[in-house]
Amino acid sequence: MGSSFDLRDEPFAAVEGKRRVLVTGGAGRIGSYFAETHSSQYDLRLLVRGDEAKIDQVAEFGEVVVCDIADLEGLNQACEGIDTIVHLAADHRVSATWEDLLPNNIVGTYNLFEAAKTQGCRRVIYASSVNAVAGYPRGTQLRPEDPINPPNLYGASKCFGEALCRLYSHKSVSGIVLRIAAYETFESMRTKRFEGMQWAFVSHRDLAQLIGLCIDDLRLQFAIFYGVSKNTPCLADLSNARELLGYKPVDNIFQPES
Repeated sequence: MGSSFDLRDEPFAAVEGKRRVLVTGGAGRIGSYFAETHSSQYDLRLLVRGDEAKIDQVAEFGEVVVCDIADLEGLNQACEGIDTIVHLAADHRVSATWEDLLPNNIVGTYNLFEAAKTQGCRRVIYASSVNAVAGYPRGTQLRPEDPINPPNLYGASKCFGEALCRLYSHKSVSGIVLRIAAYETFESMRTKRFEGMQWAFVSHRDLAQLIGLCIDDLRLQFAIFYGVSKNTPCLADLSNARELLGYKPVDNIFQPES
């Protein structure tokens, strides 16, 4: 098994002022919450697909750019002058077909990394999924260094994105993979729908914290982290995120919300 991270020989230089951050899927559940809570910390550019209602919801948090990630030329323009990209845009349905996944999770993800390289972006933070490794037997402790093991085509598409993240980390674009688990509210996570999956809960504020730490890090060239809260029990190993980033999740689905 290989290492789940590579450190740079020389750290990235710190910047004066705010880092310029492009968030694809900027009007989605994760992107809009991150924009709302971190707009004062970063100079945000929010990439959306064109829904006017969603544009209005996030416009106060940063510059809004309308672009489909299948459009390489448009992505090149969106990435111009950007330090870090948080790549959230994708088809997130576990039941998605190949026809659904191809333009978004395959072509779009390739386009994003290629545009990042072309425009000289420092880092891409790639929103993968626990589905990249969910094929292991139920109850298996999931570690960042374990081989990919997707149980569905959606998970396989996320494995492709993880491979691109590793590939482009050798081409000067630092890449961080976040294997995001069950991004839900406390209320929804405690329903019967998620019975037996509570270990995978990640709260809105914990994931936003983790994304911010990935943006601010100056040492990593490549890494894989799990986007999960401090649930007890938790089947995802968070030790490398704690050690390398200083991740301090505050929420636990098995305890009252604070």
